[in-house]
Parts: sequence; C-alpha cells; structure tokens
Amino acid sequence: MLDVIHHPLRLAADPARVVVRPFHIPIEASSVSGRPGRVRRIAESVLAMGEEDAAIELEVVLRDFEARHWQTRAVFRSRYKAIREGLSLDDAAISDIKKQLIGAYFCHEYSYAAAALMNPSVIPHPDQSGLSDGAMRIAMSLRAVGEGHISSIAFREGILGPGAMIELMPEPPFATAADGAMELGNGAIEVHRHPDSSLSGTVLFPMTAAQSKGLEDLRLVRFQHDDGSFEWLGTYTAYNGAAIRSELMRTRDFRSFTLAPMGGPAARNKGMALFPRKVGGEYMMIGRQDGENVFLIRSDRLDHWGEGQLLLTPEYPWEMVQLGNCGSPIELDEGWLLLTHGVGAMRKYSVGAILLDKDDPSKILGRMVEPLLSAANEDREGYVPNVVYTCGGLKHGDMLFIPYGVADSSVAFGFVSIKNLLEAMR
Repeated sequence: MLDVIHHPLRLAADPARVVVRPFHIPIEASSVSGRPGRVRRIAESVLAMGEEDAAIELEVVLRDFEARHWQTRAVFRSRYKAIREGLSLDDAAISDIKKQLIGAYFCHEYSYAAAALMNPSVIPHPDQSGLSDGAMRIAMSLRAVGEGHISSIAFREGILGPGAMIELMPEPPFATAADGAMELGNGAIEVHRHPDSSLSGTVLFPMTAAQSKGLEDLRLVRFQHDDGSFEWLGTYTAYNGAAIRSELMRTRDFRSFTLAPMGGPAARNKGMALFPRKVGGEYMMIGRQDGENVFLIRSDRLDHWGEGQLLLTPEYPWEMVQLGNCGSPIELDEGWLLLTHGVGAMRKYSVGAILLDKDDPSKILGRMVEPLLSAANEDREGYVPNVVYTCGGLKHGDMLFIPYGVADSSVAFGFVSIKNLLEAMR
C-alpha cells in the first residue's frame, strides 16, 4: 500500500455542539376534543400569566440556555413572530417578556453532531490573503448527524502547509444555523449565514420537504466559469425519509447559499461529483447511476444531467461489491485525478484513485491496483464499522491532501505524494 502521511489531528462527533431550532407544532383551530389546538393553548396560557410570573419563567429558561447560544433572546423573539402570524395575536398588547417566553416554547436545542461526523470535502478558501509561502487557507465541509439520524452540513476553516501540516481555526463557542430561507421557485431556496457568525460556526440544515431527513455528503468544488470567475459549487444528496435526489449548492462568498434540485435521470441517484471547469465546452460530472459502477456524464447545463456513459467497473477484490467517486476530479498536468471508493468483502470500504485524460476524460490513463486508504486496526470501529470515505481531496503543492471519514464517527487527515501516487497506478 502507498505510504500516506497521517496527521495526528482527528475530529470527532460532539454532542456539546448545539443550535436552537424551531420546534414545529401544527397550528390548528381546535384539537379533537374541541379544545383549542396545542399552539393556541400554549400561547394563551403564557398570555394569561401575570407579568411577574412570566418574567420568572423566562428567567429560568435563560438561566439554562442563554449562555449556550448566540443571541438567544433574539431567536425567541423571531420564533414568536412566526407564531403570532399563525394565531393573529394582538402584538401591541403583549409585553416583550411574554413574546420571548412564547417563542421559547416553540424552540428546542438540537445537537447536530451528536451521533456522527464524517465524509468531508475540501476546497481552497475564497480568502488567501496574509499567508506565508507554501501555505493555503482551506474551507472544509463535514456531514454532521444528530438526533433522528438527520444529516446537516457543517464547516471548518483552516490552513495547510507548508508541507504535510494542517491547522484548523478554533470553533466559535456558539454554532448558528443558516436561515432566512427564501423560495426561488422550482424547489430552490436561498439561505444566509448569520452576519455575526464565522463559517466554522455555521450549519446548513434541511429546509425543504425533499431535504427533510438530511443533507448528505456534500462534494465541494471551486468551479471556474468561462469568463474566468470562480464559484464554489457542491453536489449533495437530499433525503426525505423515503426518496433521494441530487441537489446543487452554489455560493460565491460562503455567506449566502442557493440550494436547488437538479433534473435529469442521473439526478435521481446519489454520489454525483462535478468537474471544476468545462471540458471541451461541456459541463462534466462523475456519477454512479446503478449503485455499482462509475459513469461519466456530460451536459450543457449545470442543473440537468442525463444517463452518461460507463467509465469504470469493479476489477480488484477490494472494490468487487461496488465502486463510486470520492469527490470531484482534481486537475493535474498529467490529467484528471479522481479518487474512488471501493467496497469489498464484509462491506469493507477502501479509497483508490484513477487518472483520466485531460482532454477526453472518458479515457482512463491509470488505475490503482491496491487501495490508497483502507479501514484497518483502530480505524475500523465506530458508528458504521470498516468504512473510510472522503467527499473530496485537494492538490497542495506536490502533495494530495485527503480529509476522510473513519467508521462514520470521526474525520482524519492524510497527505500523499502525487508523484508516488501516479507511479503506483497500473
């Protein structure tokens, strides 16, 4: 197996990372018994309190939660406004204390990474200022799994190099959910990072019905358009508990994000990864339409993808069950480097690599016979055992940086010489 430099840094699931989220209860005119519906009953109970009693109850809530969240009172007020609109409350007659208390009853604390942290992808950060020679600022996405096995997208910022080094920016004490969802039509929405929150403290939660049970495995890529401008794009799987579909995240500043479904036969599957620029005047995507093989898909649009053509099939024992991509192709002088994942006996996952022709990516120039990374020893145990998996690596100087998930429970970091990697290909 090829020598990989494993950095000692390791990220793990953390139940202490929490955000405030809306606690949704349907607003009904009345319950089955003919009494007021639960939302109205709760609001009316708070309104019936004396002002002093309401202040005492709010103080209890703030004592328990205010130090754990960013602008807790503002969150409560915002949640109250949503309840007020549904119940047509007389806003002018309600004190600020009662507004906050009503809002608190319709919020809950959510530990977004309590169960698992896994499947990272990485791209160059939009801000590369103030760095020493040989260093690169990065932005990394992570799949965080919390209560109800619901997946969300978390972020971390850091610096690579010089050499095989990585340093992550500290997480802020408070995490905040991107909000302000604005419908753009055709299932697309736009959400915004809190203006006072860093990217490392921002979480993207499911917002639409199609995403309700999770945003899974974001594959980030810095995409260069024909005019030379850059946009940060990411394909991910939207899951509603019964069906999946591929969607596209777009951002130019990591402050506002567009989340939109993609169309076409390929978008009914998961694991799509976009090339970082057009090739031969076409957008290109790596996909896995049949859940077993790797396909190359071409399109004249970013939002619609057809069936594509078969590119890679299982050949070696460590990939016999299935193959798929591990993120977007990485452009080298020698061609397109594509990380792959293979599944072998006992559902053991491994990460491999192939090299595609730069002008015609349907041509395979090289392929690893042995895996680059494989589940072994301490990396076997976790939420889902025997899994190593990444949603994207990054070229940094003459090395390939690979953040990868371990047993769906933690995230590790490796570096490998690109020269040695290419020499190891058949």
